[in-house]
Amino acid sequence: MNDTNVLEFPLNFALGRVFRVDTASVWAEATDHDRLTRVGVGSLIAFQGSNSSEYLVGMLDRVTRDLQEEALLDNLDDDDDVVPVEARQRDLLRVVLLGTYREVDGTRRNTFKRGADSYPLVESPCWVIDGSNLQRLMGLLTQQLDSEKQLQLGTFVADSSARAVADGDRLFQRHAALLGSTGSGKSWSVALILERAKALAFPNLIVFDMHGEYTPLTEGPDPIAEGFRIAGPGDRESETRLLHLPWWLLNQEEMQALLLDRSETNAPNQAARLTHHVRELKLEHLVAAGKDEVAGRFTVDSPIPFSLTELIARLEHDDTEMVPGARTEKAGPFNGRLTRFVARLKARAEDRRYSFMFGPPEEAVGYEWLHSLAKDLLGTKQGIKVIDFSEVPSDILPIVVGVLARVLYEVHFWTDEEKRTPITFVCDEAHLYLPSSVADVAEARALDSFERIAKEGRKYGISLLVVSQRPSDVSRTVLSQCNNFIALRLTNDQDQAVVRRLMPDSMEGIAAALPLLDVGEALVLGDALVLPTRIRLDVPSVKPSSSTKNFWTEWNESEVQEADLVAAVEAMRMQSRP
Repeated sequence: MNDTNVLEFPLNFALGRVFRVDTASVWAEATDHDRLTRVGVGSLIAFQGSNSSEYLVGMLDRVTRDLQEEALLDNLDDDDDVVPVEARQRDLLRVVLLGTYREVDGTRRNTFKRGADSYPLVESPCWVIDGSNLQRLMGLLTQQLDSEKQLQLGTFVADSSARAVADGDRLFQRHAALLGSTGSGKSWSVALILERAKALAFPNLIVFDMHGEYTPLTEGPDPIAEGFRIAGPGDRESETRLLHLPWWLLNQEEMQALLLDRSETNAPNQAARLTHHVRELKLEHLVAAGKDEVAGRFTVDSPIPFSLTELIARLEHDDTEMVPGARTEKAGPFNGRLTRFVARLKARAEDRRYSFMFGPPEEAVGYEWLHSLAKDLLGTKQGIKVIDFSEVPSDILPIVVGVLARVLYEVHFWTDEEKRTPITFVCDEAHLYLPSSVADVAEARALDSFERIAKEGRKYGISLLVVSQRPSDVSRTVLSQCNNFIALRLTNDQDQAVVRRLMPDSMEGIAAALPLLDVGEALVLGDALVLPTRIRLDVPSVKPSSSTKNFWTEWNESEVQEADLVAAVEAMRMQSRP
């Protein structure tokens, strides 16, 4: 670091002086009213600290102007019974402290740290940080980050010449949330982060893409990500990069949530027989495959392939079984009690919409198949992976996403600690499968998987990047575990309230800017940036297919072709895009 001071605060350039200090904020009275006219809410303010080489840096949160009556004691005559007064204009500033700049810090010079070790004294001068001081401060923040940790996000709104750089380690270590209304720039922001991660040697991120909007990132001669897609009803088994999630990946809770109607009187019997037969079938598969060691240790929830056809046959046998009675045969213990359950299971198995689960190719029922899935999705050979869930039926979308996340988490959990490579799940449109309130058991099971990752994943090198346009509809548990927030424009008052609750009380004024942000502007708060600040995000080189349509312009330029509508109807009938 340079021997000269990075920031300069001449006393004759002071903006004002402190007159009130509490644990949440500092109030100052402006003495330079001309300079104050060039200062706005959100500007950075520096206060003289406990010594001449220390300055406390905060963000201007509020500016008020009032009139104060002052006694004119110099004009008081001995014969006057009334003290004359004069109304004086006062400009008052409220500032939230954010960090401490030290010209000398032990053996180091020019350091900046988050938080304040002390508070300014009453009558201490304050300065606005602008111009060259602002540029040098932003440069100082960037220099304090090791180059390999730097994540270039964009530029500061307060100074477009200064680069906004986040700590990549801190952003992903403690979970992050990227929140913003429709059209605010969320998808572009995700694409930008993926683009920056692509430059690393071994990036490892999985994007749960609900609408297929990140497909452009998987195309071209030098794609940013490897593309996968959950198989749809019209897909051929020979197509590459199709993902199937066969039924045997489901644990018992997930399988029961998908197939059982818990309001039925016979639901406990159905659950008991399902568990019994699944365990027996898994054991038989292991014995036949010669996996004796696994056969001695597995549980009913272990992801072991088994025959769905044989499961249905055994349940049907239970449902129609007759056993010897005193004189003639009588109904077995489960006779007639599994009828509806078997019918639901067969209906799901025959429904082509669920072919990715109940009709996978033959190799997906093999013992080695899960090895290949783990290599494709958790390995760093492919780097960034985008999984398209757009053709998954909405009624089971939560449990499908939850099953995949749980399986990947458990594989990562059982990897030797020294051999784990950190991985991030990018949860696009998180409100669809991480709801704040669950409507049924299936949604609850999916939410359990992600809440477990949110609470425990950091210890095992798994983090979440939660992306949503409706933070008020996202699980409070998941959001409360996020230590970093990239908040784009939010116009809904309920969504704004959620973001405010996740911020410290002292940051409430900063959150007030949420509905005023321009497209591509964001408030970035948390561990990843030393200073909570407003930035303008860079435009990604490859844009996702989520651009807002220009309705008025296209109504004047584009005519609907009837042949295209006919093709769309046929695609809908086949549940497959041409």
